[in-house]
Amino acid sequence: MGILIGTEGLGHEWPGKVVLEGQSVGVYDGDRIGVVGRNGEGKSTLLELLAKRYEPDSGSVTWRNGVSVGVLAQQDQLVDDDTVIHQVVGDAPEYEWAGSPKVREVMGELLSGMDLDAQVGSLSGGQRRRVDLARLLVGEWDVLLLDEPTNHLDVHAISWLAGHLRSRWPEGRGALVSVTHDRWFLDEVCTSMWEVHDRRVEPFEGGFSAYVQQRVERERQAAVAEERRQNMLRRELAWLSRGAQARSSKPKFRIEEARSLVADVPELRDPIQLRRLAVSRLGKQVIELHDVHAGYDGHEVLSGIEWTIGPGDRVGIVGANGVGKSTLLQVMCGQLAPTSGTVRIGKSVRFGILTQRLDTFSDKGDWTVRDVLARHRRYHVVDGKEYTSEQLLEQLGFSRKDLLTRIGELSGGQRRRLALLLVVIDEPNVLVLDEPGNDMDTDMLAVTEDLLDSWPGTLILVTHDRYLMERVVDDEYALMDGNVRHLPGGIDEYLALLDGASATAPSGPAAPAGKAAGSASAGGPGASDAQGGNALSNKERQELKRRLDSLTRRMESRAGRPDEVRAKLAAADPTDYVELERLQGELKAAEDEISALEDEWLEISERLEG
Repeated sequence: MGILIGTEGLGHEWPGKVVLEGQSVGVYDGDRIGVVGRNGEGKSTLLELLAKRYEPDSGSVTWRNGVSVGVLAQQDQLVDDDTVIHQVVGDAPEYEWAGSPKVREVMGELLSGMDLDAQVGSLSGGQRRRVDLARLLVGEWDVLLLDEPTNHLDVHAISWLAGHLRSRWPEGRGALVSVTHDRWFLDEVCTSMWEVHDRRVEPFEGGFSAYVQQRVERERQAAVAEERRQNMLRRELAWLSRGAQARSSKPKFRIEEARSLVADVPELRDPIQLRRLAVSRLGKQVIELHDVHAGYDGHEVLSGIEWTIGPGDRVGIVGANGVGKSTLLQVMCGQLAPTSGTVRIGKSVRFGILTQRLDTFSDKGDWTVRDVLARHRRYHVVDGKEYTSEQLLEQLGFSRKDLLTRIGELSGGQRRRLALLLVVIDEPNVLVLDEPGNDMDTDMLAVTEDLLDSWPGTLILVTHDRYLMERVVDDEYALMDGNVRHLPGGIDEYLALLDGASATAPSGPAAPAGKAAGSASAGGPGASDAQGGNALSNKERQELKRRLDSLTRRMESRAGRPDEVRAKLAAADPTDYVELERLQGELKAAEDEISALEDEWLEISERLEG
């Protein structure tokens, strides 16, 4: 396996921060490397150094003779007054690029619906990103260096890109180094990982899932070593403190050893977490949409939507870019009036909304983080304990010195973390999140997932991040052709629908969206029985496991509901027969729902064991 790019003693410093120090890594033929790490740790800097776009402050970067390196940076270098097609294929004649299957495939996926003769300067940010990616992929390269290649791509395009990169080179040939926060993409494409942290690059074998397991084990071993060091330190300090007369007779090497224990304290990476925050009480009615039509500039994007979202529902929405997902969220939250139809929002609903554009900070660029926090309540209840806003912010990876940083100087990931905190500390009972994972590193995505896993209210999530979607929601829906379609088979079913795979997609009219569609019966055991046979394929087994996890979360979230109703019954006026009858009906409905969930859970468990 020949080396393509090598580094020796690599070091680089930005004003006020050293990001890399004395690192030696290599990129070899056949490598498929994913680069992860917290925002600001130096991932993009490492990629730019490998690409020889930056000159390192120390050390060297060496390319093998004749190697060709293609780079996708966060900021493109496209020419604004040039055409899209010329930026992608250059001066190649049409018959040449039009006759290449690879070029046609790349352009068909990334530039579909785009005017190839349009000037680059007239494109949106997402369109420019696709043009830059297409420019790179139509070329022939020995090494591809990709910085956030999935940005601005929808679920289908991300799936296509993963397949393209897996099959781009023969096995054992070519190399890929990709910085990305998309964990599904990392697992699909990468066979090894580099974690950039604390000025160094730490290698891990395997994709993202294997990296997480190895990192947990290394941190466990580091914690054990630190506990052992602390015990030794206590013994040595006690030994040193046994009086002046005793110290004078102690061997000099023992004193020096004890002092070295005090001086050589290893830096442990602080765990980041955000525990469960309080939420406002949520009533029975949340959101109901009846025959809703909506659009903008005379263009209808929502057409006759029927959808009911109840308390505790956790739904995810997928769809192509521009299909109207953000419009749907605005209608559901009452921010945009439908052109026809009705939207009913429960009286007790209190929305917490996180938008893609982080509108909260649009006019606060000169404010400091502390100024923003001062506009909210000082103390908040988390797991029954009281915390200040500053303490909660530290749990999201901020330091005390960051409190004086201006909003305009924060990184994209830091702004999104701050926005998420501001949303949840207002104690909403319905969380509406539009691409919450944008700009977040993998550690922060894990923190966000933990928060959403324990969210006791209603969750509505729009994201192209498959890993995040499949982890935190119970039911997935696709916005297609102006309507909402339930996806019992998850993202795989959605991709099959887009690819026209009628054999794997449900036939006939779409199941009506809403509480009934998202209930146990919608994804019942019979849904996969129709595929025939008792033996389960790997894909069917994975889908059943996903549904089992979803059912487990739903049972846990509803487990305490009957006891709550029984407490109300005990406290109710025994002469108020109307109220007693209502509560009895509510108790029966809660028990029936739990019973139905348990029955489905048992049936799926038996299928998996069989």
